[in-house]
Amino acid sequence: MQQQAQKKITIAFLLLTITDLAGIISGFSPLHFIAKPLLIPSLMLLLFFTASPVAGKKLLLVALFFSWMGDVFLLFEASNKNFFIFGLASFLTTHICYIIFFLRISSPQMSLLLRQPLLLLLVPAYGLALVWLLFPHLGELKLPVMVYAAVICTMLLCSLHVFKKINSPANRWYVLGASAFVLSDSLLAVNKFYQPFAFAGVLIMITYCAAQYCIVRGFLEQRNT
Repeated sequence: MQQQAQKKITIAFLLLTITDLAGIISGFSPLHFIAKPLLIPSLMLLLFFTASPVAGKKLLLVALFFSWMGDVFLLFEASNKNFFIFGLASFLTTHICYIIFFLRISSPQMSLLLRQPLLLLLVPAYGLALVWLLFPHLGELKLPVMVYAAVICTMLLCSLHVFKKINSPANRWYVLGASAFVLSDSLLAVNKFYQPFAFAGVLIMITYCAAQYCIVRGFLEQRNT
């Protein structure tokens, strides 16, 4: 019964993603405004109706709730620039929740970051390079964007930290989700602050939807170790 419910909700999420992308590609904004606010609630349902002995489901639901708030705020950023700030704050809270979720995972296994310390340099280096590229164009948003970049890179590092502490394929789903989130937000930032580019909206939404689904899928696949 649970597997059937998961399959149906996953299909619904996929259809909503396709619908949202169709709205973006066609330029038919009502389709986008209808589909986008339903994406994250479908993943929340997927989590809610999944029984799991793994701790942290409530924290992930909180993270998704703030993601939903961020989605809604960003829908209206064109009418008021403050909605972008609200969206940024909402997604910042989401990433903090994901960080706490990953750090609460305990295991005697060694951290991947201890095995591959180069990652401790590469991820922050990427974040610094992105901020350096955007910095002259950020205006009054310099500090918020720098804080956000630091937090999302920390979230990616935390997913790498627990990679060896979680069973497969859950660990791969988590890292894939965190990486896709960094990519999605990078694309959004480059398009908004540096240089708009073709198919930005589509690429941002594909990577964003993939990120959220992969993190949820990671939880569904995770077992107590």
